[in-house]
Amino acid sequence: MADSEAVIRLYKSEDKIHPRSVRGRFTNLRWALVALTQLVFYGLPWLTWGDRPAVLFDLAARRFYVFGFVLYPQDFVYLTALLLMSAYGLFLFTAVAGRVWCGYACPQTVYTELFVLIERWFEGDRNARLKLDKAPWSLNKLWRKGGKQAAWVALALFTGFSFVGYFTPIRELMSFSFGPWEAFWVLFYGFATYGNAGFMREQVCKYMCPYARFQSAMFDRDTLIVSYDPARGEPRGHNALRNKKSEARSQAVGDCIDCGLCVQVCPTGIDIRNGLQYECISCAACIDVCDGVMDKMGTPHGLIRYDTENGMARQLTRAQRWRRIFRPRVLIYGGLLLVLSSGVLWSLANRHAFRVDVVRDRATLARQVEDGWIENVYRLQLMNATEAPQQLKVEADGLPGLRLSQAASVTLGPAEARWVTVALRLPPEAAQDLKPGAQPMRWLVRSASGESVTEKSTFVVPR
Repeated sequence: MADSEAVIRLYKSEDKIHPRSVRGRFTNLRWALVALTQLVFYGLPWLTWGDRPAVLFDLAARRFYVFGFVLYPQDFVYLTALLLMSAYGLFLFTAVAGRVWCGYACPQTVYTELFVLIERWFEGDRNARLKLDKAPWSLNKLWRKGGKQAAWVALALFTGFSFVGYFTPIRELMSFSFGPWEAFWVLFYGFATYGNAGFMREQVCKYMCPYARFQSAMFDRDTLIVSYDPARGEPRGHNALRNKKSEARSQAVGDCIDCGLCVQVCPTGIDIRNGLQYECISCAACIDVCDGVMDKMGTPHGLIRYDTENGMARQLTRAQRWRRIFRPRVLIYGGLLLVLSSGVLWSLANRHAFRVDVVRDRATLARQVEDGWIENVYRLQLMNATEAPQQLKVEADGLPGLRLSQAASVTLGPAEARWVTVALRLPPEAAQDLKPGAQPMRWLVRSASGESVTEKSTFVVPR
């Protein structure tokens, strides 16, 4: 057996990170976003729109209700546009301010903040938690650890319950009448929240999240990042070496007193004084705690601050840094995001109250019926995109003498979709003037309110 010194370890065990609590303007902003995002996430399933939930993705019925909109699987283009907008928005924020999304609004950050807050309630702040971890098991330790775990499980299950509430009306879930699939997803989503926010925490941000790996491709020297100013902070000096009534420079030390608080408050456990690192999620906790130390030392804020590499190297003013934000890649991302957003809003504003899909009956493409008439059979899917009944009339034109074998008038209930089989006929004299094969024509569907939808199709003339 090989000596223990020759063993190659493929996994390095890391100590649990206990971030210290901190106060400041960026911490307040982060908690405001935590409150806003969770108010939306937990609150939306409870909102009602008429006699239904305001937001409901009914997979069984293939209906997606978003306030006043009724969407069908055919409206998948909106989901595609939403994903593109999210991607370009993420690219834009990253080019301007680095991993600011990760630090303030990412679900992993949000739930980690909530779980750490619960941990702090039961076990105290950083030093108390470290002391409790090293202490032998006792009744005090048992109830603190057990109470924390119980609160974590309750929050995780409520999160999973709220998630499923987007797919099954949450008031039905409250009666515990849900089936096995609902129970599975409540437990699965709750378990994922419990594991990621309670135990894995920074491991998700450092090793599992792909964004941490490719973010550097969207950075440049004018991207705002959390930065330590070595020209001002170095050389570091202990607090005992300075006189608060004198300038730090007169004591031959920089403004950094090497207190280590910036490391203690970091949720990923890095030392920002070592420069830009991919683990930094731009949460600015180190900025808040450093500004607090600067206040105690009587020195200006900004030893750790949001700045750009060019700003640090060239000592740019705030106005100069802001002017450099509007560079080509930012303008491109912003332009694409504006075009996509405008297109989606325009499409939603001009969306028809009903949809029509036309499918040829492959079993009967074309046939001759009585008196030499040529008949094509179609299947039309009529979809009511509102929650009021609609009366629809189906017509066809584009070829001389083309007509329906019988009048087609359909009444759709609220948000109802129905397949309708319709036969089109062409007189023999009109068919003689046409070449065999597919001839272009169109369907025209009108509602009682006068709104109309046109769908292109073809009419097959046999040889």
